[in-house]
Amino acid sequence: MPTISKRGTLMPNSPIRKLVPLAEEAEKSGKKIIRLNIGQPDIATSDKALAAIRNLKATVIEYSHSAGMISLRKKMAEYYHKKCNIDVSYEDILITTGGSEAITLTLLTCLNAGDEILVPEPFYANYYSFATSADVKVVAISSHIEEGFRLPPISEFEKKITSNTRGIIICNPNNPTGHVYSRAELEQIRDLVLKYDLFLLSDEVYREFVYDGEEFTSIMHLDGLENHAILIDSLSKRYSATGLRTGALVTKNKQLRDTALKFCQARLSPPYVGQVAGEAALDSSDEYMSYVYNEYLARRNFVVEALNKIPGVFCSKPKGAFYIMAKLPVDDAEKFSMWMLKEFEHNGYSVMMAPGAGFYTEGNLGRQEVRIAYVINLEQLAIGMKCLEEGLKAYPGRILKENAAKINVALS
Repeated sequence: MPTISKRGTLMPNSPIRKLVPLAEEAEKSGKKIIRLNIGQPDIATSDKALAAIRNLKATVIEYSHSAGMISLRKKMAEYYHKKCNIDVSYEDILITTGGSEAITLTLLTCLNAGDEILVPEPFYANYYSFATSADVKVVAISSHIEEGFRLPPISEFEKKITSNTRGIIICNPNNPTGHVYSRAELEQIRDLVLKYDLFLLSDEVYREFVYDGEEFTSIMHLDGLENHAILIDSLSKRYSATGLRTGALVTKNKQLRDTALKFCQARLSPPYVGQVAGEAALDSSDEYMSYVYNEYLARRNFVVEALNKIPGVFCSKPKGAFYIMAKLPVDDAEKFSMWMLKEFEHNGYSVMMAPGAGFYTEGNLGRQEVRIAYVINLEQLAIGMKCLEEGLKAYPGRILKENAAKINVALS
C-alpha cells in the first residue's frame, strides 16, 4: 500500500473537535450535550449578511479577482479606518477563505521549509496545523493561567531565537485564553521583531470583543512595522457568520502581498457568496454590534463567576474574545472530558469541552485545563456549569484538596 506523507502523519487532530465522535454517541444514547468546545456562536448572523444572500441577483456564481472583490476590499479598508483607526488601502488587503487561509498563505509566503515561528502558548491549536502544512516548526513560549496568561517575559522569546527563526505569531484578543495584549506588551514584541528582522503575524479576529475598559491595540497602530506586520482578520466572529469563510490578509509590505497573490491565484478566488455577504455584513447596525457585544459580556461574567464557585476550579477573568481557560481539580482534563461524555449525565445533560493540553506543544502543560467557549445562551450555559459541577463531584479521578499541591508540583 502507498505510504502516507510525513506531513499528513504529523498533522495533529483538533483538540476542539476530537471528542465529537463521543458526543455523537452520547446523543444517540439519549443525552443532551451542552457544547462548550467550539467557537460556534448561537447569536443570529447579521441580518445584512443574510439579506444579501437571500437577495442575490447573480445568474452565475463566478470567480472573483484572486485578491478578492474590489468592492469588498474597499469596504474593509473603510472599516479599518473608521472603526479601528488603522490606515490601510484596499490594495493592502487580500481576501482569503477565512482567517485560516490567511495564516497558511502568510506562512507559505514568508517562511521556508524548516524555518521556525515563535508563538506564546497556549495558542489556537490550528496554528500548529497550518505550520505543519507549510513544513514550518512552531517554537512555543509558555504563559500561565495563574498569571492571567499575560505575555511571557520578552527575554524568554529571545532565548528561543535561532538562525532559523523568521517570525512571531500572536492572537489578540487571544484564543484560547481571552487575554488582551497591552500596548506595552506589543511594543516589546515590536522591538524584538525589528531587532532580529522578523515577520509579525497578528490574528485580530476578536477585536470587537474587548471588555472592562481594556484598550485594544493593533500591530498596525505601532510605528516601524510597515514591512514586518501582517494582520490576520475574519468576518466570521463579529458578525456571527462562521460559515461564510471570508477572511483577510492585510499588510503594507508590497513584496509580501505580490508573492501571496501568486498563492491566491493558484486557488483561483475566495468564495463568491461569502464575499457578497461579508461586504453587506460590514454595514451591520450599531444596535446589532452592541447587542452581540453585551451578550458576550453577560455570558463571560456568568461563566467566570460560576466556574470560580465550583470547588477546586480556577479561572482568571478574560478581557476579550469569548473563551475561558479553566483549571480543574483533575489530573487529566482530557480523560475527564471523555468520561463526562461517556459515563456521566445530570438531568439528561452532559458537557463537551476542549481539553487544554491540545493548546500547548508538549509536556504536562495544560493537562488540568479545559477551554470553554461561552457562545451559547445563558440558559444553556447555566445547565452546562451545573453539569460540570456535578460531574466533578462524581468523577473518580477528582483531586482532593489535600492532594492538589502534590499533583501541581508533579505537573510543573
